[in-house]
Amino acid sequence: MKTKNETQKTAVATLAGGCFWCVAADMKKLPGVVRVISGYAGGAGEKPTYETYEAKGHVEAVQVHYDPRQVSYEQILTYFLKHIDPTDPGGQFADRGSGYAPAIFYNNAAEQETARSVLAAFGRSGKFNRPLATKLLPLTGFYPAETYHQDYDEKNPLRYRSYRRGSGRERFIDEHWQNDTAPVSPYRKPDGAALKKKLTAQQYEVTQHGATEPPFSNAYVSNKKDGLYVDVVSGEPLFSSRDKYDSGSGWPSFTRPLEPGNIVGKEDRSHGMVRTEVRSRHADSHLGHVFPDGPGPSGLRYCMNSAALRFIPREDLEKEGYGRYLKLFE
Repeated sequence: MKTKNETQKTAVATLAGGCFWCVAADMKKLPGVVRVISGYAGGAGEKPTYETYEAKGHVEAVQVHYDPRQVSYEQILTYFLKHIDPTDPGGQFADRGSGYAPAIFYNNAAEQETARSVLAAFGRSGKFNRPLATKLLPLTGFYPAETYHQDYDEKNPLRYRSYRRGSGRERFIDEHWQNDTAPVSPYRKPDGAALKKKLTAQQYEVTQHGATEPPFSNAYVSNKKDGLYVDVVSGEPLFSSRDKYDSGSGWPSFTRPLEPGNIVGKEDRSHGMVRTEVRSRHADSHLGHVFPDGPGPSGLRYCMNSAALRFIPREDLEKEGYGRYLKLFE
């Protein structure tokens, strides 16, 4: 049966690009993706299994549940096609046979037209020495694969990495795209007028002018709820409540960032001191400072301004597009 949207604000893209372990692992890295389910699609036979799906006319496929407010269907397809060989009708890399053929399954006419446009652009890219062979098909059904296939890259990381390297997928991607496969970031800083309208006066002074809010009398210093702290400007995820602790400083403190790639450290020599300022990567917001006196394994204390953060409770993560982080609180 076709998997239903998890929320009214979540859309689903169904894609086939060979081994679903690899496709699922790649698609999970794209910001805006809530979760990815491995399974079987495209055939006529019902209740396929790993042993029978190819005989029933199915291919290995994934369903990508994503937040269209953060990433578009076009971006989903573009990212997907840069992680497969769209010109190979007989399989993908080391995996041969009809069960590994590439395909995009559309849900409606709008998706069909978008997919046609994206495929045409890839065909004109000059990246390939043979024509595209990725099929564009209507989705007639999707059957989730067995439990042991779900999140295989996380459950069996050593075997997965060995298989992926040996399959030839990484070599193909590097040869054709080099550094042009990075996920498209949905986290952006609004323009000046929109930013002033979005933020309070204190939030604006802290994030844009490097101000510091008063200790103890700020929004999150005593917050003990489960959830995520994101940049108040862009929404990029920064810290988890699992890494928050009471430092006694009067500001929310964390032992480590949730997404190190969203954190930038800069030398700060203001006020007669030498400190490391912490800024967000995508919005370039001033967040606070990091000090070498923390309790964690790294010994760091990320001392943040509440005014630079927005807290999203655990129960709201999925509807706000951060469902992929729910596993942190299981």
